[in-house]
Amino acid sequence: MALNVAQKLINKHLKSGEMEPGSEISLDIDQTLTQDATGTMVMLELEAMGLDYAKTEASAQYVDHNLIQVDNKNPDDHLFLESAAQRFGLYYSRPGNGVSHPVHMQRLAVPGKTLLGSDSHTCANGCMGMLAMGAGGIDVAMAITGEPFFIKMPEVMGVKLTGDLPDWVSAKDVILEMLRRYDVKGGVGKIIEYYGPGLDNLSAMDRHVIANMGAELGATATVFPSDNEVKRFLAQQDREDDWVELVADNGATYDSYDEINLSELVPLIAKPSSPGNVVPVSEIAGTPIYQSYIGSSANPGYRDFAVAAEIVKGRRIADGMSFDINPTSRQMLTNLVKEFHIASLLQAGARLHQAGCNGCIGMGQAPASGRNSLRTTPRNFPGRSGTSEDSVFLCGPETAAVSALTGEITDPRTMDFAYPKVSEPSDPNVEDLLDRPLPPEEANRVDLVKGSNIVSIPEMGDLPDKLEIPVLLKVGDNISTDEILAGGARVLPYRSNLPEISKFTFEAVDSTYVNRGMESKSSGGHAIVGGYNYGQGSSREHAALAPRYLGLRAAIVKDYARIHWQNLINFGILPLKFTNDADYDKLTQGEVLTFSNLRQQFMEGDKLTATLADKGEDITVEHNLTPRQKDIIMHGGLINWIKEKQV
Repeated sequence: MALNVAQKLINKHLKSGEMEPGSEISLDIDQTLTQDATGTMVMLELEAMGLDYAKTEASAQYVDHNLIQVDNKNPDDHLFLESAAQRFGLYYSRPGNGVSHPVHMQRLAVPGKTLLGSDSHTCANGCMGMLAMGAGGIDVAMAITGEPFFIKMPEVMGVKLTGDLPDWVSAKDVILEMLRRYDVKGGVGKIIEYYGPGLDNLSAMDRHVIANMGAELGATATVFPSDNEVKRFLAQQDREDDWVELVADNGATYDSYDEINLSELVPLIAKPSSPGNVVPVSEIAGTPIYQSYIGSSANPGYRDFAVAAEIVKGRRIADGMSFDINPTSRQMLTNLVKEFHIASLLQAGARLHQAGCNGCIGMGQAPASGRNSLRTTPRNFPGRSGTSEDSVFLCGPETAAVSALTGEITDPRTMDFAYPKVSEPSDPNVEDLLDRPLPPEEANRVDLVKGSNIVSIPEMGDLPDKLEIPVLLKVGDNISTDEILAGGARVLPYRSNLPEISKFTFEAVDSTYVNRGMESKSSGGHAIVGGYNYGQGSSREHAALAPRYLGLRAAIVKDYARIHWQNLINFGILPLKFTNDADYDKLTQGEVLTFSNLRQQFMEGDKLTATLADKGEDITVEHNLTPRQKDIIMHGGLINWIKEKQV
């Protein structure tokens, strides 16, 4: 049987199940990635599980999100993460080394391997011929202990690339074109595999840009072949021995197909406040902007910054403009310095920030209120920038750089100078600054360094036989994890302190939710009702854990984003869907739902009956969980389930 690249990766790592779309499979995980916004909780979970030493081929803990040090919280947690990496046998990337995804690509990514990360943009490493997936932190913790990763077998969508990118158009426009066609849920339940002659015209970092924002499509993963371009990239990193060829067999097929002629693409832009709200830049040209921001894991490569530097070289940015340069790795930054591109950016009026996630996750560089921000970041969900009423547009570096010169959104093709051609340095620096894992005998002697802000996860009860719970909150479609529990400099320093971080839950949606949730805990908890694509965006498990701490027992929505759905299961929250979407309109805030004989109903079938106390009628909801997932819910979550298995 001829296999495509995604099928080869899955077949090689298949632990259980059949490769039939929709059926549950489990996969052996070779590598893991954690970052500091999610990794602190993962390390606490590993401690609770009693892990002796990591069972994976390579696991890495990066510090790239919480870099702002206004008090002791972030640096204390950095010390904790460093000690945990030493204790459990992980690589450790210090603050300033850069964003996890491009650094992992440079130093640890290996074609043909699986990578599971507690960050939704882990999928970026699919550019290296890997099966790279984002997941909740506790799923990653399980992988580090040697457990397989469970997932529903995705469909594989083949996207054929032809042609070559024209001037003023870059890889960012390729993924924006996919979002223009499919919006933010078009990739749900799918692996997107790119193939075709157009690949010859895309560098490994170009592919990283495209694979990164597969998360914005809702895709399980994005896969590229491991070809001569990947070999060239690894050779540039002094890692050519890690290269293996991995390409689709002749005659390989896909579950669905699309095609993009790169030659026909134009500069594109996503308007506020969704990555799927994509139009040609020319359609909104002239819109004034206050900020133009280049960087993040969605545009992390040398050429993304170098082309911007060449565009502004010898010129000055517009008056009143904040032109923010967000370097993505120490290695990339030193090469830009070496080639004088940083000098060009600074002389034009740019502001240079430290290498890390920074403004992408609301960690600094927040825009002024009432002003437009133009960014090369992957997301523009409401408030994600750190400014609650933000207006963020997403684009490629060419559009961002040209618009910084004009002070308004500008189609770069209209400029009166030639498109600058840039090439990578002939003798690039290779910065290998990851701290290596300690050998097991040394690791076992390391004590975890815990600051005052680290609080253990409270115990959570199992599923009761009867739930009588009010609908505490009703929301619409495409609610993101940023809206459930924001990131940013105010919130993420409490990532290892559940009682404190829970105080920010749904603050942008309903500021009364936290107090009402705490009140509901003593009487059995509450439910939340939502629309389509509930929980899109970040993989942060705090968006499930914090509502659970506040008494959430059931979510009832039209459908879920994959990672958040699994996070709800992991923390014992019933992830229910409407059997009849019209029932969404029947449920109003304050309506009391009763589930009787719940444990038996839940274990025996896929449907539950909920009685609406105020209306005196029943509705049917469903869950479609596997027996294993049901067992986790019955125990009140994965932590309790693991504890019982270990007894």
